This record gives sequence, C-alpha cells and structure tokens, in this order.
Amino acid sequence: MDIGGVGFQFIEGEYMRADEYDFLLKDPSDFWLRRYFPRVYEVFAPLAAVPPLTDFFEIGPMHLWPLARPELQQMLTRLLEGGKALENYQKLTAMEKQVAAELGFPPSFRSQLAFAPFDVLADTLRGTRGIMMDMFRRPDKLHAALDRIADLTIDSILSSPATADSLGVFFPLHKGADGWMSEEQFLCFYWPSLRKVINALLDEGLLVGLFAEGSYNTRLELVNEFPTGSLVWEFDRTDMARAKRILGDTCCLHGNVPSSLLVTGSPEEVREYCRRLIEICAPGGGYILAQGAIPELPKLQNLRAMAQAAREYGTYERD
Repeated sequence: MDIGGVGFQFIEGEYMRADEYDFLLKDPSDFWLRRYFPRVYEVFAPLAAVPPLTDFFEIGPMHLWPLARPELQQMLTRLLEGGKALENYQKLTAMEKQVAAELGFPPSFRSQLAFAPFDVLADTLRGTRGIMMDMFRRPDKLHAALDRIADLTIDSILSSPATADSLGVFFPLHKGADGWMSEEQFLCFYWPSLRKVINALLDEGLLVGLFAEGSYNTRLELVNEFPTGSLVWEFDRTDMARAKRILGDTCCLHGNVPSSLLVTGSPEEVREYCRRLIEICAPGGGYILAQGAIPELPKLQNLRAMAQAAREYGTYERD
C-alpha cells in the first residue's frame, strides 16, 4: 500500500532465502556483510563479490586486492560521507538531550533500541510469507536461528555504549500480535527467544520496555512472568482494563489513546477518553498516559486536551 509521503514505509522482502539458514547459523556476520547488505542497500552491492574476511590471514596486504576495484572505492567514499552526516546528527541529538534535561524532562529508556529475535528473522530476513512457511516446513532451523539471534542480541545490547547511558532497552514488537499467529505458535516460536533476551537484560539491572503493536489481548496471561517493577508494557490496541487486571500488579502500563482520536476527534472526546483511561489504569500507580501509536499530524488542541486531562485527573490523594 502506497501512503505517499505520510510517515515511514517498510518494503518487506525475502532477503534471506530458505536454503540460507545454515549460512546464517555458521557465520551471521559474514551473512549480513556479503548477503543481506548487498541485497538491501545499493551502496553495499560491491560487498557481494568480496571474499569472506576469514580469507584475510598472515600476509594481509596480499588480500587487499578488492580495494583496487573502483566500485568498492566508491562505496567506501560514500560510507565516509554518511559517517560525517551521522556525526552531525549525533551532535544535534546530544544538544537536544541537554536542553530536555535542563527543562526537567527525564531521560528516555527508548534511547537503546532492540528487536525480538523472531521479528529480526520475519521482518528483516525472511519476510511474512517466508517465515510462515518456515514455521511448518523447517521449524528446527527456525528455532536454531532464533536462539542464535537471541544470543547476538544480548551481546550487542550489553556491549553497546548506548546501554551505559540508558535507563533501559526498548523493543517494538511486531509479529507477535493477536491474529498474526496462534497462541500455540506464539509460545513455540515468538516468546521463548524474546523471553531469553529479556531475562538476560533484567539480570544486568536494565529496565525493559515492550511496545505491543496491534492487540495483545490473547497474550497477556502468557507474558506475565517477570519480577515486579522490571517491565514497561506499551499498548496500542490492547484492552487496557484487561491489561491492568492481569499485569497491573507487576508491570508499568503505558498507552493507549488512539491515534485516530487525536487526529480526527474533538478535544472533549480526547479529554473524556483520557479520563476513563486514568480511572481504569491509575489506581495503585504504575501507569503512563500516552498515545497508542505515533499519530500523523494530530490536532494541536487535542494534544493540549490530553495534557490537561493528565494534569486534572492524573493525581493521587496525599495522606
């Protein structure tokens, strides 16, 4: 579906073939460098013809012949230009964080981003059709890849400098939503590898934020297994009353004012919706009033109504 210039668009494809699981499992870095990157990014296309890095041994200069190729030299030049642009972007974001801190805004745990292992395979590599076929045709290979990616995810997060400056790690969850797979498939394929990653991060004292895109109504009981105060669940279309009843004693809940309401509704409708959410989710604490997803071009008066509702109704009586 073409949505024009409104928001981000993700073009899903089969960027790892079904017969390449063994390649991925044997050497994930080599697969990413010489298979995935050339297929997805035009600038990395020359890497498809480069020998594996394990060929570079002992007499190093003799193995630098790929650098003599014009297309590879052009690739490196473009990457340097991209690196300089990213450096400027990082300077701007650092200034933004400093200004926000001076204004009293707390740091966000979203500064460190990660993904569920199943979503890495399903979104990034195999695509929806491919991963659905894999669950039936090659479940053993899929499980092996999920476990491998879980370990890589843990190592990547814990070794990242961004983790040291972050309150926690944020996971947008994609293909685990209601209706995408059955509860049995969720427990078999989606949840175990993600749970492994979450537990490893909790063991290191990190806070974990999980954004349940779509609805998670049938998943709530299945995911309620972590220590009190260790997770923030952000909900998009999940029944918040049910989420409060099942997860409210152990997790912080976040959400879920509909984006459609912020774009098309009236301030009065937004205010009333927020009031009901606060009445349902706020008792006992552990609730953050927020939108269910990022709205595109919401009405300013609706955002103000949402903020005003938080000030008016989001208070606790003092003893």
